[in-house]
Amino acid sequence: MSVDFHSFVWAVNWIVLTYFIVLNGFYLMLSLAANFYVKRYYRRISGMHFDDLISENEAPPITLVAPAYNEEATCVESVRSLLSLHFPDFEVIVVNDGSKDHTSQVLREAFELYEAPIAPTAKIPCQPVELVLRSRIHPNLVVLEKKNGGKADALNAGINYTATPLFCAMDSDSLLEPDSLSRMARAFLEDSKTLAVGGSIRVVNDCTIDSGWIKEVRMPRRLLPAIQVVEYLRAFLVGRIGWHALGSTLIISGAFGVFRRSAVVEVGGYAHDTVGEDMELVVRLHKAMRRQKRPYAIKFIPDPVAWTEAPDSLKVLGRQRDRWQRGLWDVLWRHKGMLLNPRYGSIGMVAYPYYFFLEMLGPVVEALGYITFAITLILGWGTGWYALAFLTVAVVLGIALSFLALGIEELSFRKYSRLSDLFKMFGLVLIENFGYRQLTTWWRIKGVYNAIRGKKGWGKMTRRGFASGSSS
Repeated sequence: MSVDFHSFVWAVNWIVLTYFIVLNGFYLMLSLAANFYVKRYYRRISGMHFDDLISENEAPPITLVAPAYNEEATCVESVRSLLSLHFPDFEVIVVNDGSKDHTSQVLREAFELYEAPIAPTAKIPCQPVELVLRSRIHPNLVVLEKKNGGKADALNAGINYTATPLFCAMDSDSLLEPDSLSRMARAFLEDSKTLAVGGSIRVVNDCTIDSGWIKEVRMPRRLLPAIQVVEYLRAFLVGRIGWHALGSTLIISGAFGVFRRSAVVEVGGYAHDTVGEDMELVVRLHKAMRRQKRPYAIKFIPDPVAWTEAPDSLKVLGRQRDRWQRGLWDVLWRHKGMLLNPRYGSIGMVAYPYYFFLEMLGPVVEALGYITFAITLILGWGTGWYALAFLTVAVVLGIALSFLALGIEELSFRKYSRLSDLFKMFGLVLIENFGYRQLTTWWRIKGVYNAIRGKKGWGKMTRRGFASGSSS
């Protein structure tokens, strides 16, 4: 029995070592691709004035669709920010998805809303819209009051009332940088085949905000949001730039993405029965276009930015990561026919296998690896070379890749101007692998378990909110 157990432990050890080598190999490939792409991108846009470019080329109007559920702490500041964006023709539709707090009241008071006779332009299934309101002081602001149906349902309601060729799906508690829409719209002007464009997501905690704008970017003071800054740079900035450079964008964050409305209506809008509705829509667009053999493009652009509040408690962060993993599992499993299917090109042969084997199943492999690594050392079955190999592929390479991500950030985007913030980020890279990574692995395993059980709920996401003229 002991020999069988010994063999099992070592089989797991080799699987885990292989997993970390392949995972970090992908990260390295994405980081290098991102680095080359960013250099070319900034050479191309150097000196470009996006507002002038948009006005000269008659950019198509855009509707921003912002679902809101219990967002009284942040919705007014966020809407004010949206209304101040630098773009010639846009509308804002806030979809109050049956909030139980004072979201409706604060919006009515802040923007002087009145009932308006606006007819829908599409019929994507969603919960009934009970009231359509328009602002007296901002005619391009519309608020939909509807029964609760979840974020996907709220987005579909907003799309139904969108009359522009493009729409921007976002969170009502996010803040966009002034020229974000202009930068996103450029992708549609340059390539008429573009169906969707994703933008960057960054952490707003403790930044200085004035009248809905980010006046000073700062690292969060609290440890948990600060670690997420580093995590976002590595996974949600550099990683997604890399996939875009490889022509295989599979995820556009639900917090900030611009879509061609006609294409989304054609495929039936957002799916109601998943918490990964943002990724599911992108996968479905890929699937539909590939099956119909229609030319198309789905892109990620690094410089348009949405700033969002990161969880600052372990309970809320755990719920978020559980939900993200459940969404990933659900989307990949329901479209599993795309896996290693040459019909879907690089999406089916490269991106889908990466997310399926390394991101969806990865937490289970990683957790088993930590357990068998400990058993191997405790029982004296391992050598010094094995311990060194495990730590190298599981920790050292991860740290090196995080440093590479920070290097790309500092050389290209430079959002954090304070030297103290830069040192803080480098310090966080060193410590995130000791405790934080293991916690996220545990939350993701819970997400896998809950996905198998069929759990669909979002879980309560508490927001602290941000105040104008101060740091949050």
